[in-house]
Amino acid sequence: MTDASPAVGSGLSTAEIIAVGSELLTPFRIDTNSLFLTARLNDVGIVVRRKSIVGDSPTDLATAIGEALARVDMLVVCGGLGPTDDDLTRETVAEVLGLPLREDPRILEWLSGRFSARGWTMPENNRRQAQVPDGAVVLENPRGTAPGLWIEAAGRIVVLLPGPPRELEPMFAELAAGRLAARSSTKRLYRRVLRVAGRGESHVEELTQPVYEPWQRARHVIETTILASPGAVELHLSTRVDTASAAQTVLDGATAELAAVLGEHLVSTDGRTLADVVGTLLLQHGYRVAIGESCTGGLVTAALVDSPGSSKYLDQGIVAYSNDAKRTALGVEAAVLAEHGAVSEPVAEAMAAGARRAVGADVGVGVTGIAGPGGGTADKPVGTVCFAVVAPEGRRIVRTVLLPGDRAMIRQMATRTALDLLRRALERPPRHASVRSE
Repeated sequence: MTDASPAVGSGLSTAEIIAVGSELLTPFRIDTNSLFLTARLNDVGIVVRRKSIVGDSPTDLATAIGEALARVDMLVVCGGLGPTDDDLTRETVAEVLGLPLREDPRILEWLSGRFSARGWTMPENNRRQAQVPDGAVVLENPRGTAPGLWIEAAGRIVVLLPGPPRELEPMFAELAAGRLAARSSTKRLYRRVLRVAGRGESHVEELTQPVYEPWQRARHVIETTILASPGAVELHLSTRVDTASAAQTVLDGATAELAAVLGEHLVSTDGRTLADVVGTLLLQHGYRVAIGESCTGGLVTAALVDSPGSSKYLDQGIVAYSNDAKRTALGVEAAVLAEHGAVSEPVAEAMAAGARRAVGADVGVGVTGIAGPGGGTADKPVGTVCFAVVAPEGRRIVRTVLLPGDRAMIRQMATRTALDLLRRALERPPRHASVRSE
């Protein structure tokens, strides 16, 4: 296998990933390699600036390669190194870089030996896998027939990797631990995830943007990304510094600034999920919880069960969908149902109290609503959901919200809202008076 001495300066900091293959542009195949590569590149302090998928077109691939090399220090191209006519990555990269291809006799011998070991004759088209751009370093592939390539040219590094994950992952892991780690910057990428509930993406951005905008001009730049899903928002903070202790100082300061403006909407600063935080609070109080659910159909209970160790604080979940079930399973009085309707704060509170009473739990949660698409009225449109949390020492919240979206989204958001209200009730100091609405 060929080898070459490094020619490009050290201090790699940015990369781009191109996944090659027309099959990746169909609904039948997903590019998972870029996720793995991003994680491994981040581990050595290299930030991925862009990812793209290109079909088996040499023209399109050449354009993508040229554009990438104008943007970043390093380009990783996966796929298109096989023996068939549509495997053109090797040839296209060599053409863009202006490097001649030469047949490496050692690769050819290795390929031939691989086939003969199985009693086969190597097909002639496999010879193309022995083609190596002038000056490239060959990355051995004991798990397949497509060697990888490390190419240094035009002040950039280009790495070609086979497409199958079982071949790509160990090859790149070895590369990252050795050659790449030695060439990357001394700085490493550190991240922190903050989770927020009770506010939408735009509201969170409005609160936090004045805080993080100056970070772009700070000595240690902190980059922020907002990720939103129904009923939840995540803030991802990242910084590139020399040591873990320096990263902790930088990120601790940034987290404190964000916590000051997010207030009680901040769920966690260490990436823990809402359900995990609720479980921790229940354990800290020594409480056990029971859930009475209607429109969520057991999703609140399931969310708590997803956290390992939930048997220490979760007693029971009761799905009481019909009015009869609300009466028989949770003890909701018929008069309350008749006067206020199944979707009402009094019924949600009675469901919480009934779930708590049924098993002698410390905390009860009740959820009842209209998930749609039918069942809404002018007074109670689709998306109306009532919640109640009943806990010791006056920790009690009763609330009605109007949630957007289709049936699945409403149920998902209602689940997260229920958990968030439970969190808020547990975080508050003991009270003698109940909080009925907010």
